[in-house]
Parts: sequence; structure tokens; C-alpha cells
Amino acid sequence: MENTLPDRFNIVDLFHEAARMNPGKPAIIYRENSISFGALETAVAQTAAHFLRKGIRKGDRVLVFVPMSDDLYRTVLALFRIGAVAVFLDEWVSVKRLVECCRLAQCAAFIGTFKGRVLARLLPGLRSIPLHLGLKYDADQAVLSFPETQPDDIALITFTTGSTGTPKAAIRTHGLLFEQFQALIPLIDPAPGDICMPVLPIVLLINLGAGVTSVIADFNPRKPDTMKPERIAGQISRLGVTSMIASPFFVKQLSRYLKGSDLFLKTIQKILTGGAPVFPAEARTYREAFPQAHIGIVYGSTEAEPMSMIAVDALIASETARGLNVGKVEPAATVKIIAITEDNITAPHEEALSALEVAPGEIGEIIVSGKHVLRDYLNNPEALKRNKIFIADKCWHRTGDSGFLNGNLFLTGRCASLIRTPNGLLSTFLFENRFQAITGVEMGTVMLLNGQLTAVIELADSARRDTVAAAIRSLPEAFGDIVFIPKIPRDPRHNSKIDYEKLRGLLAR
Repeated sequence: MENTLPDRFNIVDLFHEAARMNPGKPAIIYRENSISFGALETAVAQTAAHFLRKGIRKGDRVLVFVPMSDDLYRTVLALFRIGAVAVFLDEWVSVKRLVECCRLAQCAAFIGTFKGRVLARLLPGLRSIPLHLGLKYDADQAVLSFPETQPDDIALITFTTGSTGTPKAAIRTHGLLFEQFQALIPLIDPAPGDICMPVLPIVLLINLGAGVTSVIADFNPRKPDTMKPERIAGQISRLGVTSMIASPFFVKQLSRYLKGSDLFLKTIQKILTGGAPVFPAEARTYREAFPQAHIGIVYGSTEAEPMSMIAVDALIASETARGLNVGKVEPAATVKIIAITEDNITAPHEEALSALEVAPGEIGEIIVSGKHVLRDYLNNPEALKRNKIFIADKCWHRTGDSGFLNGNLFLTGRCASLIRTPNGLLSTFLFENRFQAITGVEMGTVMLLNGQLTAVIELADSARRDTVAAAIRSLPEAFGDIVFIPKIPRDPRHNSKIDYEKLRGLLAR
């Protein structure tokens, strides 16, 4: 399909096109079951008709509380088909967060597993949703005609990972999902015979539009620390998985297992990872575990995916004295570096925005624009003012990340985590990179505590505490203190990024 959209368009059209070209090909392999593109297409149409008969209408927001499975994608595609809006919550979300998201979304229906529906009857925020449905549908009823949709109709609402304040509900229209598809396909680079393990839910949706077989990993994202890499390795070997798209945590755990067991997964040809910074020491672990695979590290965010990508070998060879190299900016994206400010930004024209840019090579906030960049949040004008800059019809997204451009894009940490010194801004990423390279360190960062530059360290090997402390004290910077904690808080979605707010709260106790 060309990169132009007709007046009437539904993102499911991509899936239908793939299904008609590959009807007998496996679409999703989940546990021991496989469903073909043709069978899934039939099930999507029947489920869509079932939803219409139950009273779900075009434009209705529907909370989908289903684990990553063939049922999830059948449900979501069926909602897209009838022009309803799938409101998607990650499996790791807390009950408090779930209720708050439901209050914000004001859903007309709830679709969930049996356990999910029991929970929904117990929680006031979910109990008030008018219509509750399970995963069963009547396959014997006639398929009805479906409502028509336009590119600007909302298809999907997802929530960002923030744990405080009003949740940011990111709005994706059918047209925006198409633009994200177009931006990500060159990176995924699917081949006809690919069998992909996409651990990130949105990627499986893209695979369905690209005609790629997806294997759902035997992995509980609610409890990432319980991941059994030997089980994942067995799946990959048994099913002949050729590519993997997963968080850095997932790739790191699998890589460590393979190295420790002296195993190689020879079918894996491509790996993409993203969602958290990957430093050279971790990148070397990937390369040692997968010596023949093409491995790419993608930089992006919920609101702008992708922004850039770097090959793992280029990262390993990269100079990290000033920042983390995340590669060339992707063709779909335009990136600028502007002066860091906590204020909302308005710019009446491009010249005004250009006046906010820092000098080449100087650290500032990364902002991005492109057809694939999310433009709106649901019922959250404050988030819109804080995170977006509109110039005419063009939307610039403020990432909250700091960095600089020097041919490639380099990251230096979250803007809020930078440390101001008399000599300028101090990058947390530089220290996180150095700490990770010290034997015995699992993860580390640097913070200002009581006015002192403090190293905060999570050990991989508690027996190496003294040698790690000595290595940190040998660094050029003068640390006022070194604090060892059992576990540095991570983001709940990928279990890879440091949650600086939680860490500050933990250290303030």
C-alpha cells in the first residue's frame, strides 16, 4: 500500500491485505496453538459482528483487559474493524492506576478474561462501565456490514508509564497507526519467511499488517524477574524463530543465559531492542550471545517511535565520553535540540522555535516531529501544553530527554536528572555507562544527595562491594558518598530504565 491514505481507511485494511496474500501462513503462535492469517481474519470479522450485536458502536471507547495472546489481537482488530476505540492497559498496571485510567477514559464497554471480569465487578471504576463482555463470540451468526472509518478517527488509546499525576492517555488514529507502520517497517525489515518473537505488544500488531508470523514469548510481563530464559531459548529453537523485538531487559537476560550455558540460537538473524538506554558493556553481551545476528538498538518513546537506531557493533565501537550514541535520526523523524526549561513552550512560527535551539554539539532537550508523532492526549490539556509545541499544523513532541547532535544523535539522560555544576550540565548517562562497565555492578547512577555528588549502585555480586567501591573512588570525579541498595527501581513496562522519581523517594527515607 502506498504512503497515501484514501478518505475512507481503517488500519485493519493492512491486516486484511496480508491475510489474503498469506491465508494459510501462521499469524500468531501462542503456547501450543497456532492460528493462520485466514482463520484469524474470519475470527476478526465474526468477533466484530458479535460486538455490534452486543451494542458496541463506532466511536465507543472499550477497555481491553486481555493478556498478550491471539485473543487480544482478535479483540483489538475487531474493535478497529467497527470503528470502536480500543483502550489498552498494560498487564503490569496497578489496581489504583487501573481505576484512574478508567475514570479518565470513560469507557462504554469492558472486554476481559474471566479473572478480569471478576476484578471489574469488584472495583467501582470498572463496575460502572455499562457493558461487560468476555472473550467468547458466536461464530455461527451472519457477518454484518461494518461502519466506515476515516484516517482521523481514533483507533487506539494507550497510557504512558508515568506513575504519578494524571495518566497520559496517548491517542492514535487510524492514520497515525498507518504512519507508525510506515516508519517502523524499514527497521523491522520483514522477510517472507520470518518468524518473529515480538515481546512489545504494538510490534505484533505491525507484524499482522506485514504478514509476519509472530510467536508470543512464554514470559509474564507482570513479573519480569521471574523470566526463565531457558524456556524462551527452547521456544526459539523449537519454532525456528528468526527475529526478536524485545526490551533490553529481555534481550540481556536471554544473552546472559546463552553465554553462561555456552549455547547459540543459530536461527536468530535479527534482533531489535528499545525502550531503555543500552550502554556498550551490555551491547557486548548481546553480540557475544548472538555473534551472527544483525542487532539494532532503537531510540523512541510512546509518542514518537522511532527516532533513531544504531547497530550494536557501531555502539560498541562508539566514543562515549560525552553521551550515549543512539545513531542517525530516522528518515520519518525530524529532531531539534532546544534549551532546557521546565516551562511550557509556545512558538508562533518556525523562526521562533529555531531561536530556542542550542548551538551544535551543546546539550539540550530533544524534540521531534514527523507524521508518526502522536499529537494529542485524552482529556489532559496540561499534558498537551507541557509536551507539545504546535506551529500551524505541525506538532513537535518534547521528549523530556537531554542530548546533542553531532552527526548522530547522542543521549545524556533525562532532563530532570541532569546535575548542574559550575562547569555546566553533568550527564547521568555518562556515569551509568561507566558504572555498568565495572565488574560486579548490575546498574548504577549518580545523584545529588544533601548537596553531594553520590553514586547509587545495585550490585550483581554482593561479594564485590569493596572492589566496586574502590573502582568508583578511582574515577576522576570526587564522589561525596557511595550508596549501595538491593535494587534500583525500574520502569514497569520494560523493567530496564531507571525510575529516578522512585529512586529519589527511596533514598529520602
